[in-house]
This record gives sequence, structure tokens and C-alpha cells, in this order.
Amino acid sequence: MFKISPGSPAYYLTSVTKDRLPVFRTDKIKTIVSNALNEARNSGGFLIFAYVIMPDHIHLLTDSSKKAEVILRYVTGIVAHRVINFLEENDYSSSLEKLRHEDYRRGHRYSLWDHHPNIRQLTSESLLMQRVHYTHQNPVRARLVEKADDYKYSSARILESAAVGRRTVACGHR
Repeated sequence: MFKISPGSPAYYLTSVTKDRLPVFRTDKIKTIVSNALNEARNSGGFLIFAYVIMPDHIHLLTDSSKKAEVILRYVTGIVAHRVINFLEENDYSSSLEKLRHEDYRRGHRYSLWDHHPNIRQLTSESLLMQRVHYTHQNPVRARLVEKADDYKYSSARILESAAVGRRTVACGHR
């Protein structure tokens, strides 16, 4: 069991797309990103407490089993690889052109991410819950949905259904 404390913090990670391009605008791309997050979690061996996929960025709350930079590298690397492959395979040349850059290390022609990620350490459960709430309210603030749990590409629905399940069990209705 993971316990949040100053010696064992959680992390709040934010990655923004290059030039804040709305790369994650379509449901198909958001599904690819969702699957890539799960793949990164499994291959990287870390937890995801909460997440949201917005048109031009992602937020992720995770544990500290690994350094935040390592987790971020798993997430951004796998997401970028899956999304760029999809764009190439489906001939989205205008989208790819927006992600193109000059010679880049290891021969990469495209860059999905702005290279200034935001990493915050969360050292208490109250800080974690504040960030969970903030993350889940992102689609509401962006007017993508009216209620956080209506947004398909976040963990809000999962946490809401878990909370309802706990209330139902507490009342003896299962």
C-alpha cells in the first residue's frame, strides 16, 4: 500500500503538446493516448492515481516508486510514439508537418511535446486530493463537458463509481 508523506510523495505531472497544438482533439487519438498511458504504467511499473487527457496536454498523478522524470519519460515516450505512428499510418501530413522540427537526437523528425514538463511533489493526502479535483475539473473549465464524470478521457468516472460503490456498501446495499 502506498502512503503519501514527505519521504514518500506522490507526483503531479503535466506535459503540454508542442506549441499547444490540440493534437488530442479527436476521440480516436484520445483512445490511443489512454491505451499508451496504460502501456506506460504496465511497462514502467508505476501507479496512476488520476489522469486527464485534454486537447493539448495531459495531467497525471502517480506514486514515487520511480523518479518523476523516469515516469514522465515512459509516459511521454510511449504516447508520442503511438500518436506519431497513428498520424503517419493514416497520412495526417498536415498534422505531422506542425510537429516537424529540424534534426533531432536519434533521428526523430517529429516532436509531440513541449520540452518543459511540469512536475510537482505532493507530500500529503490533502495536496493529492486537491490535484485530483483540479485534474478532473479541467474538462469542465474548458467547457468540454458540464460535469467532470461526463468526460470519457479522465479518471473522474472511475473514482465517482468507486465512491458510489463505497457509499452503497456502507449503507448495506450491494
